[in-house]
Amino acid sequence: MWELVQSNKRKSLILFLFLGLILALTFYAFGKYYMPETDGFVLVFFGICFWLMMSGISYFTGDDIILAVSQATPVTKDVNPMLFDVVEEMKIAAALPAMPKIYIMNEEAPNAMAIGRDPQNSAIVVTSGLLAKLNRDELQGVVAHEMSHILNRDSLFIMFAATTVGLIVILSQLFWRGMVFSGGSGGRYRSSRSRGGGGAFLLIALIVGIVGGILAKVVYYAISRKREYLADASAVRLTRYPEGLASALDKIANSTEEMVSFNQVTEPMFISAPSSGNSFSLFGLGSTHPPILERIKILRKLSHSANFSEYQKAYSSLQKGSRLIPGSALRDDKTVEIRKPGEAGPSAPGDKRTSARALGDLMMTVGGYSFLNCACGLTIKLPPQLTAAPIVCPRCGQEYNKG
Repeated sequence: MWELVQSNKRKSLILFLFLGLILALTFYAFGKYYMPETDGFVLVFFGICFWLMMSGISYFTGDDIILAVSQATPVTKDVNPMLFDVVEEMKIAAALPAMPKIYIMNEEAPNAMAIGRDPQNSAIVVTSGLLAKLNRDELQGVVAHEMSHILNRDSLFIMFAATTVGLIVILSQLFWRGMVFSGGSGGRYRSSRSRGGGGAFLLIALIVGIVGGILAKVVYYAISRKREYLADASAVRLTRYPEGLASALDKIANSTEEMVSFNQVTEPMFISAPSSGNSFSLFGLGSTHPPILERIKILRKLSHSANFSEYQKAYSSLQKGSRLIPGSALRDDKTVEIRKPGEAGPSAPGDKRTSARALGDLMMTVGGYSFLNCACGLTIKLPPQLTAAPIVCPRCGQEYNKG
């Protein structure tokens, strides 16, 4: 898997430089059109400095910002022992140097994501809906997928790329709106000398200022979709059980709940696109994720081995022979025997009422609630701020002392 990580690093660097070039050209076009009396490279210089500053903020504080936006809560092992055991198993299988932190989002929609600038500083976030719906093998498949994103440095790439693409898109929109409101006449600083060649420059500026934003998003989304496939391929090597991830994706695809706590930056980080309209863009060019049904089909074609070669064959059969996994990762690719299904663990509750109760109890535990089981069979849920004593059971009247 080391070869795949190295390949991802090289591709990330190339894409980062490519997006930086588009950003520089967009700044140059913006400056030359609206401030023709100044050198366009002056705005490029300040623009690149601003870009580097924003990238630095993303690197050092991006994780905290994403966790805050997602309203994710850190949890301990006693909240959900199975989740911690699965994460620890996949951490060992992936040979990560440190255990990822674990967070839960209070969302009924089943989903998960990974964040972190490197394997030493990473976290896995799952929704409460995911824990309620998946059995152990399925949860292991999802955790392995997110662990693969950490191992392949995808989380860092997404943070940097999202920052760069966001700047390009904002600048392009400002450029376009300025063109509309100014009637194509340029800024108030336009000199009479610059108006002479305004027509030709206007065309060039439009191409760079507008198409640049679209091109940056298309390239970014294309890379994001491929990295989802690669994370699937890496996940089945870790679990040696493709059906676990396939079944989990199937449940996620058939879920009717909608996510609330996400935005355009965090959307590509999830195992499945939280936005219901994501898959309906033109030819899928604006989709952050590949079609989930195609991912399931590929996984279910893996019947002999869970190695990269078999995944590449399954991928090529659905993608008209296109290459996904670099040749360096396919050389000396040993057979990975598919294991039998393990102990499924607790299944998802059978009805909506029980499922809702399980979700509520889980998030109450995350929020610091404690549970008191009365002799009459009633479970009393105690908020962390409760100080009154004694506690009286509302059903039988039995008194208890808190703690």
